[in-house]
Amino acid sequence: MQETSGAGDRPVKAVLFDMDNTLWDFVAAKKAACRAVVEHAESGDAEELYAYFRRPGAGFEDPGNVIEYLLDIGADSSCVLPCCRVYEQVKIASIHPYPGVRETLETLVSADLPLAIVTDAHSSQARARLRKAGLGDFFACVVSPDISGQRKPDPASFVHALRAISASPPQAMVVGDSISREIEPGHALGMQTAYARYGDRNDGPVPLCRPDYVLENIRDLIAIIGI
Repeated sequence: MQETSGAGDRPVKAVLFDMDNTLWDFVAAKKAACRAVVEHAESGDAEELYAYFRRPGAGFEDPGNVIEYLLDIGADSSCVLPCCRVYEQVKIASIHPYPGVRETLETLVSADLPLAIVTDAHSSQARARLRKAGLGDFFACVVSPDISGQRKPDPASFVHALRAISASPPQAMVVGDSISREIEPGHALGMQTAYARYGDRNDGPVPLCRPDYVLENIRDLIAIIGI
C-alpha cells in the first residue's frame, strides 16, 4: 500500500460531503420507491407520483406526498398507510453507493482527513441511508436541519460540521452535487469547493457561482487533494 504523508502536509485537512446524489443516486432510489407504491396500490403512475415530490413548495423528503397523491387519484384509503411503508422500505433498499465511493472514502480516512456529512435529510433518515450504503463509519459527524436548525443553503449546517471536526473554512473542502445548496454556501464561508457534476439532477438555470473543482467521478478527489 502506498504510504500517505498525512493531512498536515496538504492544504485540505477536512472534507464535508453532501449525501444524496453525491454518494449515491437518490433520485433512482425514490423512483424505485414510487414504482413500488403504484404496484402495491394497483393504481396510479410512478412518474406522476415522483412529480409530487418536485412540486414548488412540496418537501422532497416529505412522505406526505405519497398520501396526497394516492388520495388525489382516488386510491382505496385502506392502502394509503401500507403504501407509505412500502415507499420507505424500497427507498432505503434501493440505496447503493456510486462506484468508487467506498474506496475514495477509505483513502481519505487513511490519510487522516476527518469527514462529515451535511444533509437536509432528517438525522434518522440520514443515518439509515448511510447504514444501508455501508458508509456510516467513515464520517465523524452527520449534520442535518434537526441538528443545526436550518436547511441548506443556509450556512448553519456547514458551520456546525466544521466545529464538530475542528476545522476552519480555509482548511476544508465541501463536496456536493448542487451549485446553489453546497458550492455557493461553501464558497461564501471560504471553503474549497468540489462540484459532483456526476450527481447533479438540476435542470434549472446555470448558477453564477463556479466551483474550484468539477468531479466527473468521485475518485477525482484523491488526485485533487493530493493523496
